[in-house]
Amino acid sequence: MGKSMAVTPKKKLACGFVLPMVGLGTWALRGTQCIESVRTAIESGYQLIDTASFYDNEREVGRAVKDSGVPRDKILIQTKLYPDQYEKAEEAIDLALRKLDLDYIDILMLHHPAGNDVKAYRAIEKAIENGRVRAAGISCYYVRECNRFLPQVDVSPVLIQNEIHPLYQDQSVVEHIQNLGIQVQSWYPFGGRGHAAKLFGNLTLSEIARNHGKSVAQIVLRWHLQRDVAVIPGSVSPEHIRENIVLFDFSLTDEEMRQIALLDRHEKHDWY
Repeated sequence: MGKSMAVTPKKKLACGFVLPMVGLGTWALRGTQCIESVRTAIESGYQLIDTASFYDNEREVGRAVKDSGVPRDKILIQTKLYPDQYEKAEEAIDLALRKLDLDYIDILMLHHPAGNDVKAYRAIEKAIENGRVRAAGISCYYVRECNRFLPQVDVSPVLIQNEIHPLYQDQSVVEHIQNLGIQVQSWYPFGGRGHAAKLFGNLTLSEIARNHGKSVAQIVLRWHLQRDVAVIPGSVSPEHIRENIVLFDFSLTDEEMRQIALLDRHEKHDWY
């Protein structure tokens, strides 16, 4: 294995769970491309890999982790149950473990709110008790969804994963979740499918990038981190995968953070 280019800073959450603040998102990765991208990420210093049953790549993620040569306890794997699995969540957890070919899942999330999401989450809580899952999370839960869901569960999620990017900063929701003592993680740090070009071509972001000798992608990711929002950027490019974790040798100024705050258009790019 090649020498790592970076070391991912981690944050110890209120519950004691330690979370890498940067991970690899694998939504668009399949087959050999997925295996190679995950390997590149691990070799580059990533210690968090995000997948989901819906992505149909859990087998590839698990294989890449095993093939990396890095001890299992040094790599955090988070995956998600899709709503069509909620009714039989215990079986879905078994299936995820088989596909990943791992003894445990670090963070198991619910992909979206649904009428039976509390029932599915109870299965995750049971899996935590049995040592098959280390921690729970939820995705696409905003203020109303959190206020409905959280009082009904016993184990607080360690993170909530939502759409967040400079064009959709969702400040009130981010603050609400953070005030609950739960880590926020962005699954669309660059704006999502078909929208990243808006950010990468943005004049404000481009000027800030030039001032720091960084790419716009690095500026956007650093902006997230300075808001205490974890990120899981995805890429099929080895160069971009390596670049997306080199975020800790510079900081954005208060003025630069203010300029990026002004880019918010409340422009949500996905339905959930």
